[in-house]
Amino acid sequence: MFLTESVSVADLVANTRLDVYYGKEYLESKSISTSDISRPGLELTGFFNYYPANRIQLLGITEISYSKGMSHKNLLDVMKKMCQPQTPAFVISTQLDPPEELLEAAELEHIPVLGSKLTTSRVLSNMTNYLEDKLAERKSLHGVLVDVYGLGILITGDSGIGKSETALELVKRGHRLIADDRVEVYQQDEQTLVGTAPAILRHLLEIRGIGIIDVMTLFGTGAVRSQTKVDLIIHLANYTKDAKFDRLGNGTQNVHIFDVNVPKITIPVKTGRNLAIIIEAAAMNFRAQSMGYDATETFDRNLNNLIKANSVSDAKEKAEEKNVEEKNKDLIGKTSKKPDSKK
Repeated sequence: MFLTESVSVADLVANTRLDVYYGKEYLESKSISTSDISRPGLELTGFFNYYPANRIQLLGITEISYSKGMSHKNLLDVMKKMCQPQTPAFVISTQLDPPEELLEAAELEHIPVLGSKLTTSRVLSNMTNYLEDKLAERKSLHGVLVDVYGLGILITGDSGIGKSETALELVKRGHRLIADDRVEVYQQDEQTLVGTAPAILRHLLEIRGIGIIDVMTLFGTGAVRSQTKVDLIIHLANYTKDAKFDRLGNGTQNVHIFDVNVPKITIPVKTGRNLAIIIEAAAMNFRAQSMGYDATETFDRNLNNLIKANSVSDAKEKAEEKNVEEKNKDLIGKTSKKPDSKK
């Protein structure tokens, strides 16, 4: 596991479309180490017992309106207390003008002052989502991550079993590559796991005998994605006569990654099997199951109905045989009776 320790304010500005009111030259040097955003309402009243100075400070309509009722000296003193060396930046929402006192205090500590046309809640949501993605704890997994019919499929297996070659065939069939060999995954929320490629391996695929190829260059921008959810793990395993593989579709396992359970199926690898088509079928079947249709359950239901129907038929047949036997006994009994002798 590893963590991205910080994100520069410059990256935040570029990815959340913020405007720079002051301090453009400080964007690269200022870093953000937490995804928490502070709304400094109490601080404007002078309460600094718990002031999270290392967070982005977001000022909305409420904070700006309150500051307009403060005296110049009082507001300047408060802003100087808020502008600490570890403070990454101030963000003003709803296209409001930043107070002059804030700009003056920010200049002393070289803190950028940013702005947005969006409402406070939208700005807060955008910044939080971006920072949580960038600062989340990550794991590096061995495998290939592809997008097949909109599903993120992590292909795993021993080295040399054919993961990259299978991914190449899938790309040729119109699907998209996210990562080859090393996949960085992080938990986006309680039920979502996201995978991406390390920057040095992005869009690259290693094929034994050919070497490293650039998928985006050879197949176009539609053949790659920067990241995707990990919906399903498909493990490729060498086929052996003694190994047991699921044949009905009811042997799906779960792999626990962070706090998310990811379904896993195992596909045997054998000469002549087209793994790309099998993975496509697995993706479509998984999507069908997610929509409420399960072929295995349908088969079980039809089999049970057939067994039940056969049982009823057998019961009727036995009942008819019993009736025939009883009739035959009656007939034999009647024919075997001797006629009464005349007295």
